[in-house]
Amino acid sequence: MPGFLLHVGATVLCSHGGQAQPTAPNPRVLVSGQPTVTLTTPYVVAGCALPPPPGANGPCITAQWLVGTTRVFSNGQPLLVQSSQAICAPTGTPLIIAVTQVRASAI
Repeated sequence: MPGFLLHVGATVLCSHGGQAQPTAPNPRVLVSGQPTVTLTTPYVVAGCALPPPPGANGPCITAQWLVGTTRVFSNGQPLLVQSSQAICAPTGTPLIIAVTQVRASAI
């Protein structure tokens, strides 16, 4: 899936408005002066508005990416792009990439 490369400064949100951040950026590849993120990097979510049980099954705590680049790798790992998909735990809802850099893209 093609798209602009995801970097540490990108705005990534859970479906309920919580801010998601990578736990381990990839310092080997920089875009807009910031590290990129690989597919294997888990994200942590803060500020999710989904209520805990019994009201719902939230809030979102972590997220794991499922889809990354197919032709561009760093340290043998696929990078994340704007079209990448992730699932939050324990809710099973997706992450939303709201804003990222628009200079470097990959497939």
